[in-house]
Amino acid sequence: MPDTQPEPHEKSLIEKMNPEAHVDTSTMNLFEKGNHYIGLVVNAVEVSVMVFCVAALAVLLIANVFARTFFQSIYFAEEVSVFLVLLITFTGVSYGVRKARHIRMGAFLDAMPTKMEKIFIIIISLISAVVLGIMTWASWQYLFNALDRGHMSQALRIPKWTFYVVIPIGFGLATIQYLRTIIKNFTEPEPWQSPDQQSEYEDEEIGGV
Repeated sequence: MPDTQPEPHEKSLIEKMNPEAHVDTSTMNLFEKGNHYIGLVVNAVEVSVMVFCVAALAVLLIANVFARTFFQSIYFAEEVSVFLVLLITFTGVSYGVRKARHIRMGAFLDAMPTKMEKIFIIIISLISAVVLGIMTWASWQYLFNALDRGHMSQALRIPKWTFYVVIPIGFGLATIQYLRTIIKNFTEPEPWQSPDQQSEYEDEEIGGV
């Protein structure tokens, strides 16, 4: 009888939305498990926020075009659009780090021996984590300054500081991603460009909730 090939396992909806959720952690050490579970939480937050914001921004802008054409513009459309763009931008900073999608001099790293490449990735990640940590602290100071001033937005009449909350959060998440990259390179034998991407050329899996 001819051999029958087993049918490929079809991923469930949960597996497709969060591809890292079903990784076997029984052989991982403490650092690897911590890195893995932090990645699951951050992945769910980042992807869900960006998907929601892009969809909401598209709906709002289209609705405003129709309203402006046939009736009058939605008075709060501009302010909400700015807030959504801020959310997408600073959430995307962290997502770009996690997926190794930021601009890099990849040709130099590719030409290096494995050990030297790993050392350079760790050094670059450490410097980036320090810089983004400073940016996180500075953006918190900016947020508290806006909070003390008590300025209100013109259309919605809500405190302006609510628009800036995402800035330190985005920088903070990016800092965590660079620290996860350092942990990943200390616990894995091969160099990793980011916590989730061993190479910037490998296929990307997108998760969310």
